[in-house]
Amino acid sequence: MELTDYIRILRKNWLVIVVATLLGVGVAAAWSLTRTPEYTTSSTVFVSTQAGGTIGELQQGSNFTQSRVTTYSNLVTTPVVMNPVIAELELDTTAGSLAADVSASAAVNTTLITITVTNSDPTQAADIANALAASLTSAVAELETPDGTDTSPVRLSRVKDALPPLKPSSPNVPLNLVLGALVGLALGVGAAVLRSVLDTRVRSSRDIELVTDRPLIGAIAFDPKAKERPLIVHADPRSPRAESFRALRTNLQFLDMGGRSSFVVTSSVANEGKSTTTINLAIALADAGKRVALLDTDLRKPKIAEYLGIEGGVGLTDVLIGRARIADVMLPWGDRSLFVLPAGKIPPNPSELLGSHQMQTLLTVLERDFDVVLCDAPPLLPVTDGAILAKATSGAIVAVAAGRTTRHQLGGAIDALQTVGAKIAGVVLTMVPTRGPDSYYAYGYGYGYGVYGEPPTDESARASARAARKATRGTRRKASDSAPATTSETVLSSRPQPPAPGPQRGRPTP
Repeated sequence: MELTDYIRILRKNWLVIVVATLLGVGVAAAWSLTRTPEYTTSSTVFVSTQAGGTIGELQQGSNFTQSRVTTYSNLVTTPVVMNPVIAELELDTTAGSLAADVSASAAVNTTLITITVTNSDPTQAADIANALAASLTSAVAELETPDGTDTSPVRLSRVKDALPPLKPSSPNVPLNLVLGALVGLALGVGAAVLRSVLDTRVRSSRDIELVTDRPLIGAIAFDPKAKERPLIVHADPRSPRAESFRALRTNLQFLDMGGRSSFVVTSSVANEGKSTTTINLAIALADAGKRVALLDTDLRKPKIAEYLGIEGGVGLTDVLIGRARIADVMLPWGDRSLFVLPAGKIPPNPSELLGSHQMQTLLTVLERDFDVVLCDAPPLLPVTDGAILAKATSGAIVAVAAGRTTRHQLGGAIDALQTVGAKIAGVVLTMVPTRGPDSYYAYGYGYGYGVYGEPPTDESARASARAARKATRGTRRKASDSAPATTSETVLSSRPQPPAPGPQRGRPTP
């Protein structure tokens, strides 16, 4: 992972990090407030020897006391020093318990002993420290007195008395809050990184590169109103999402597909935006002057007729079984060179129909008569229809929903296409956020929605659908009025012709 990846993780999981940090501060504050305040104070004892007045004797005495200071420090926590203090102050404790609150230390190359006492009562802490200094003085004098003499050559003098502290030494609330914040921050960052590592959803081109070497040919911007206006290139051509489809159109024209121009648009699972991607791409290609054939080859859950507002009762299935001709069921849509072949009735054997010789012949004829042929196919993981159809076309375009599809699902879809020998033209990332850490790039920067800068209303979208139905109703001819074809050659003999000028060619009102 690079530095930019960590920055993206932090931006994406900033809420988790902030909550963890605040939780750490809260735990530290609660712990600090529930602790009993402790007060610490200390007294200092000076160790000296009663030596002669010559320089040599003074030096010898100094070396002696420095060598014994550590020993005297260790005596502070022994019963011989503790018990007299307990008796004098009438403490309800033992020498071992009192020793837990007492420490003694001696600075290097000095003869000073510092006795430190911690207690919940500041006055008692000072009394214990002073009493321990006095008790240590008495104990050392007794231990260092030679036999047969009345005085000890070692003398301890208290040079600093302990005073009751004004502020508690613990808990240290500011320090605890800082430590709690640091621990919470570390846990939040760790959780964010772990969450990112365990997250297998496809969010960027780098995630796609981990699964396949096929190029990313388009990134479709997310539109929260996509269900209300699925035909975004037609309804709102200046929106960021419409611009995404035009960029996809441009990239598609640079693909080398061996001279062919038929594509299957599919996905790993349902609800990844493959149908709206197919339709809007077809409209964008038609706007660029291409003759486009749009086929609804999803013979299980067809959506093309519903989105475009045309009749879909007769269509592809009728052509494949020889009950209708292409010219009778393939309809022009809007004031464009776009012709639509609905799915027709849902058959009991979709896979067999899509893999039949009639379907291959149909694609061959359409590739000859049109600049681009787009087929909206079912998802690859639930059924095999898309993989079978992709083998008969120049390539498959796999739609991947950003933040929804997992790398495992995308890998399964790629394997399904490669198993049948289908060529993968590229991958289209749909529902890409336009803002935030997962945004692919800035869509539509500096551009408004329309002439007046306002997005189309729901009523205008419905008016668009009504106008589309009106535009295609005049060119509709029922398949039952024509003589049924008996062979695939007869079925495919009539090439779609542009409709005659008139009201039926009117462009749907946006």
